[in-house]
Amino acid sequence: MTYLFISDLHLSPDHPRLVRGFLDLLTEYQNQNTQLYILGDWFNAWIGDDYTSPWLDEIVTALKQFTQAGNQVYFQAGNRDFVLGSKFLARFGGQLLPEIDQLIIAGTHFRLEHGDALCTDDVSYQRFKKIIRHPWLLGFLRKTPLSFRTRLANRFRQQSHQAQQFKSYEVMDVNPHAVELALQDVDVLIHGHTHRAAIHQLAQKRRIVLGDWKEDSAEILEIQEDQSFDTLKLKKWRY
Repeated sequence: MTYLFISDLHLSPDHPRLVRGFLDLLTEYQNQNTQLYILGDWFNAWIGDDYTSPWLDEIVTALKQFTQAGNQVYFQAGNRDFVLGSKFLARFGGQLLPEIDQLIIAGTHFRLEHGDALCTDDVSYQRFKKIIRHPWLLGFLRKTPLSFRTRLANRFRQQSHQAQQFKSYEVMDVNPHAVELALQDVDVLIHGHTHRAAIHQLAQKRRIVLGDWKEDSAEILEIQEDQSFDTLKLKKWRY
């Protein structure tokens, strides 16, 4: 069995090459008995499971073929697509994971998360996250028209981009103590969000940061069921 971990694709109709890269990835792993884990920011923005479009329909069709071949798809919400839910995933047999999940492969314990919760020094973002993801507010937003949600998502993206210009590298990266706590009961932490692909050795444990998808390649993680813990490394996916 192949375990495949990706994050921060930021798919949208404005970047067809990224969409093609994801579709090619599904084709590449179609016949490898694959468990695909998408750890957040799959889409550049997600305005609701009731959203439809030809470019998205193509992705759903490919995902149906992928799961019908016996593969599995798991999704964990990111800061760009946290309203993506089970209704959309049901269209192709995908499963929604909690914000923090654990997985055991060949006796190695992995912790999976998007990574934004580890950036505890970014106080303004953590405050905004707590508000915008309140169940009451999410329930209200899901009942508003798609046009309103589209404008709101665009505004949030603009505000986020402007805010990042005034934040330091350290503030937007993970907090060491938060990482230490996350690794307490596991061997390996896998996350995305920071767009700083790397494998960090922390005593006898590891933190693996998945890369964001650029115009021609991405840093992803492939693990085989019988693979040794010591041989884990990021893989360059080119498209």
